[in-house]
Amino acid sequence: MEDERGGAPVTVLVNGQRREVRTEPDTALLYVLRNHLGLKGTRFGCGLGLCGACLVLVDGQAAYSCDLPLWAVRDKAVTTVEGLGTPGRPHPVTRALIAGQAAQCGYCLSGVIIAAAALLGRDADPPEEQVRAALDGNLCRCGAHNRIVRAVLAAAAELRAEPRDRPRPRAMP
Repeated sequence: MEDERGGAPVTVLVNGQRREVRTEPDTALLYVLRNHLGLKGTRFGCGLGLCGACLVLVDGQAAYSCDLPLWAVRDKAVTTVEGLGTPGRPHPVTRALIAGQAAQCGYCLSGVIIAAAALLGRDADPPEEQVRAALDGNLCRCGAHNRIVRAVLAAAAELRAEPRDRPRPRAMP
């Protein structure tokens, strides 16, 4: 049932929490995340699903949220960059990017972190060529690509070195 606040209630699973928003089901997920849920880490870049700034994980797979309608994530788990770690325990990719000083302006990094987390969720030991292929859809105007790739490879090594009895940071909640 619609109301004066702008649409029918829609429940989405974001970062492990069920959240209800009132909007049209064809609203882009990016706008729901930023405007309805206050999750500003996912960025608007091109609006066409071409630059990678708006990447999120949908059931563990990287997806462009700028052109993904809300109805398409019904019954799916959405993870934003905020859901990949905590300030006290950032995701290994985030730690490696910081340690390797792999960013300049940082605008692309939320999408890079998501793309890298999706890759490392599938393969904890990717060769450099696979890392480059996984990040190919992430545009970085600063030219930090080589440092970013080195940081992702460092994060992969960190994930492989973690003791098996300690829970690993997961891409999905």
